[in-house]
Amino acid sequence: MKLIILDRDGVINHDRDDYVKSADECVPIEGSIAAIVRLNKAGFTVVIATNQAGLAKGKFELEDLEAMHEKITRLVEEQGGELGGIFYCPHHPDDKCKCRKPMPGMLDAIEAEFNTSVESSYFIGDSLRDLQAAITKACKPVLVRTGNGIKTLAQLADAKLQTDPPLLSPDQVQVFDNLATAVDFILAESLSPNA
Repeated sequence: MKLIILDRDGVINHDRDDYVKSADECVPIEGSIAAIVRLNKAGFTVVIATNQAGLAKGKFELEDLEAMHEKITRLVEEQGGELGGIFYCPHHPDDKCKCRKPMPGMLDAIEAEFNTSVESSYFIGDSLRDLQAAITKACKPVLVRTGNGIKTLAQLADAKLQTDPPLLSPDQVQVFDNLATAVDFILAESLSPNA
């Protein structure tokens, strides 16, 4: 199974400092929906793994979150693709749960759901938490410059800015401008004779 894991806010849709709280506020980044469809058409199963602490903080309700995910799913389907699943952590950062990235719980759930290993799968995110979760489960970490990506690049360059283990170095992470250009690279890699 060819699996790709995506963070949501800042990778697929524009992030907001005050949380994405409704389907109306869930606005796709240009080219991101088409990129998911291109992965599907190349035989990849695309899943989303997203921290949604706004739920625990009372910023939005479960119905709002479901509406956001229905919108993303519908946009992908309208272009001829599909999402393999959407996994989310609803907990507050202080809850110390096992599913909030950088903890690997969502990746464990993906493995259980698909009866496969996420090892060597690409994990595309815009935050240090995404990259750390990827490394913890031996995924290939990919950083996009959208969302929090520029800030995360600075954190990668300066180990003192990294607050959670494991420490990452820039050479462990591939960096692209956005999801569309990351997918260009992944698809080219998958077609290479050494893939």
